[in-house]
Amino acid sequence: MKGNLNSLKVSSKVEPCDIEIELLLEAIFQTYGYDFRDYSRAHIKRRILHRLRLSQIESISLMQHRLLREPGFASDLIRDFSINVTEMFRDPEFYQTLRERIIQILKTWSFLKIWHAGCSTGEEVYSTAILLMEEGLYDRVQIYATDFNTNSLKTAKEGIFPIERIKKYTDNYDLSRPKGRLSDYYLARYDSAIINNSLKKNIIWANHNLVTDHDFTETNMIMCRNVLIYFNRKLQDKVIALFYSSLVKGGILCLGNKESLINSSFKDYFEEVDKKHKIFKKKYSLSDE
Repeated sequence: MKGNLNSLKVSSKVEPCDIEIELLLEAIFQTYGYDFRDYSRAHIKRRILHRLRLSQIESISLMQHRLLREPGFASDLIRDFSINVTEMFRDPEFYQTLRERIIQILKTWSFLKIWHAGCSTGEEVYSTAILLMEEGLYDRVQIYATDFNTNSLKTAKEGIFPIERIKKYTDNYDLSRPKGRLSDYYLARYDSAIINNSLKKNIIWANHNLVTDHDFTETNMIMCRNVLIYFNRKLQDKVIALFYSSLVKGGILCLGNKESLINSSFKDYFEEVDKKHKIFKKKYSLSDE
């Protein structure tokens, strides 16, 4: 039986906007190699609508037409999808827990490799460096800080932050049970706070995409806090598998306070170290209890 074109209807299950988003993400992947197809749709939709308003483009379909022909516009949109919500010593209780429960584990290794995955503009990387310095571990650590956003990496490597943020960062630091003062680690100059070079010396900044790239390095601890919440379940499992293969046995995985391994296919591969602060340890074998 031939279909009646006059009777065609748009399915109530799929909005035209959703179809446009799927096509846009496929176009980005096929043209530029960045894969956002398994990112949270709520996050992607917010960022696309934000770019639509800024660019005064009438529809997502017209946006796709433009990004296919204007790499500069595509770069702006891809940066929009990047996750840049961060601050120094964010969630101070987490850093307090690192001091009280995790440092003693890290001290059992003669040399440490720590991977900050999705490091954004670097505030949490410098927070970890400060903690390690105060605990006497910084001279035997190599920190790898990665992100796919080259602009964020540039800001992170420079280590120059607006001075107006320092009040909040100092409050966070003071709540983490520190062994010094945050002002010991930066130089205030005009309207900026410049991170001390002594804190930068053991940090390597590198471009790495959690969605498309493979293992980064064999590490003793991975920090990836509040990144997985922007991925769907399929992509979360893929990234957790990447972390598992990148950790040494007994290595530590730190996730964000809104993230968990409960629904992950890899939950049995990790031991829960701290339930509240989402800190896990890679099991030596699946029979470990």
